[in-house]
Parts: sequence; structure tokens; C-alpha cells
Amino acid sequence: MKVFIAGIMQGSRLDRYIDAQDYRRIIAGAIREQIADVEIVDPNELHPNGVDYDDERAKKTLLEMAALAGQADLVVAYVPQASMGTAIEMWEAFRSGVPVVTISPMTANWVVRHLSATVLPDLRTFCAWVAGGGLDNLANLG
Repeated sequence: MKVFIAGIMQGSRLDRYIDAQDYRRIIAGAIREQIADVEIVDPNELHPNGVDYDDERAKKTLLEMAALAGQADLVVAYVPQASMGTAIEMWEAFRSGVPVVTISPMTANWVVRHLSATVLPDLRTFCAWVAGGGLDNLANLG
């Protein structure tokens, strides 16, 4: 199974830096505890210096990551605040029939509500959901 970890990087920042990315390790670890042979696709690992890319390479990377989300078996999206890149990845997954599990308190947000198979409020709840067999209940996994 291939799991794409989407999530906030620059979010609503006005500078060129990124938010903490430790959530990616937590998400991957929770999934690996349940699915030993899972392939984790992590855009931050694939492009750790993405904020330093020139415009051409940044655009190419943005579009490639969206395409990869649409080719995964599952997308886990971490959006504690709005994230335009994550929304694009969620959309591509949704259009391709890939289930999206979203970790977000923004339950009134249309993108979160309508593109997600499941919405969980925070990382702790996500980890408990995964440990309790939540992934087993999603369609298209296997």
C-alpha cells in the first residue's frame, strides 16, 4: 500500500519558511505500526529544500506532488490551518477515487468536509484511530 502524507508546509505564512514538519514522522509511525510493508510518500522527504527552489522547479514540484497524491492508495492530510498545496493534493486524490483521511479541527471547511473519507481533530485522535483499525474500514485499501 502507498500512503501519501499531505500537510501544511507554508500554510498562511508570509515569509519563505515552513512550519514544523514533525507531524509527518508521527503519521508515518502510526501507519507503519499497523501496516509493515507500507510505502510512505512524504513530499518533505522528497524535497527537503523546496523553499529554495526557483519558480520553475517549485511549480514542477507542486504539480508532481499533486499527481502523486492522486496515484496513492491513501492520502493522509494534516491541516491544522488552511494549506493551499494540501487542498490541491486532497482534490487530486478525491478526483482519482483515493480515500483522504484528514487531520484537522476545521470541520466546517468545505474542502475538509467534502473531500475527506474521515476527519479527525488532531494527531492524538488519528493515532488512536489507526491503532484501533480505522484504516481497515476505508475503501480501496489493500
